Amino acid sequence: MQRQKRMLLIRLLESKDNMDIQAFQKLTPLPPVLLVLGTEAALQTQVLDRVKAIVPEDQQAMNFSQYDLSQTPLAVALDDAMSAPFFGDYRVVVVNNPSFLTGETKVAKIDHDIDGLIQYVEAPLASTILVIIANYPKLDERKRVTKAVKKAATLVDVAPLDERAARKQIAQMFKTHHLTITPDALNLLVQRTNGDYSLMMSEVQKLLTYSANGAPLDAGAIEALVPKQLSDRVFDLVGAVVAKDSAKSLRLYRDLLAQNEEPIRLNALLVNQFRLLLQVQILAKKGYTQGSLAEVIKVHPYRIKLAWQQSQRIPARELHQAYIGLVDAEAQMKQGVIDKALAFELFVLQYTRQ
Repeated sequence: MQRQKRMLLIRLLESKDNMDIQAFQKLTPLPPVLLVLGTEAALQTQVLDRVKAIVPEDQQAMNFSQYDLSQTPLAVALDDAMSAPFFGDYRVVVVNNPSFLTGETKVAKIDHDIDGLIQYVEAPLASTILVIIANYPKLDERKRVTKAVKKAATLVDVAPLDERAARKQIAQMFKTHHLTITPDALNLLVQRTNGDYSLMMSEVQKLLTYSANGAPLDAGAIEALVPKQLSDRVFDLVGAVVAKDSAKSLRLYRDLLAQNEEPIRLNALLVNQFRLLLQVQILAKKGYTQGSLAEVIKVHPYRIKLAWQQSQRIPARELHQAYIGLVDAEAQMKQGVIDKALAFELFVLQYTRQ
């Protein structure tokens, strides 16, 4: 029991500086070194907005700067970080693309002052907020520089949100603006953005403007204002093929062609989607859950959820047949054996035995 308590205490101490976006928004004062780790673009933007806000707008030209480390030596950013604010209280220095924190093995184009960074984070300037945007799923924990940065920095977790967390964040945002989005509308918003939080956030301002005069945010509003992503329309097409509805399949396909989508690109997207259905179906039979599949296949959890539902409605033999048929159609398109637009239509008619 004593050992369990000790291990729990150690875990709590190790994670005391790790926080999600909600905790970060309430953090005052901001620490001198921030490590923003994860690939959710909308959350990264929220962190930067929060940090930038501590510098008055009329001082930002002199006291707020960003550096792309794929183009600029780290030493330049460190020189800036070690400078006192210009007629202000704080200087904010943001660095992007710190690939030296990852396991990336390709030779870097720029020689970065890694030792300089380690020395700086161990004794940062109190008037500077150094923000390291690590747009990666994870870092290389074995590296000395990674250990030093993680030890010194407050880590803000901006990993991609799953569907449930994304729904909660969006609902809370509308609540903050004293607006109500109906459950049907929220479901449709999730569907049209494939459960991608950053895509949802890109539509939020439009929806807020629409409802500013009291217009209800219902499913009709989402239908009118939020366009379907190409992947969403391809998913509808896959559903029609799986259902062996040749008329709907051909109509959806011709609609996509009318919107100037290339037949080879469409076929490639269909191949990828049917491959995903096969993977989900096979791994589900081996005992994998929806949650574990997202990690194994490296696909967004919402896409796994939809693929799981769809793959249950088609026998394995027919799913394999559809996949092979699409692969053959793609080969015929690329070889010029058949008209590109006609290849998919022939596949649909053969698959549905029309």
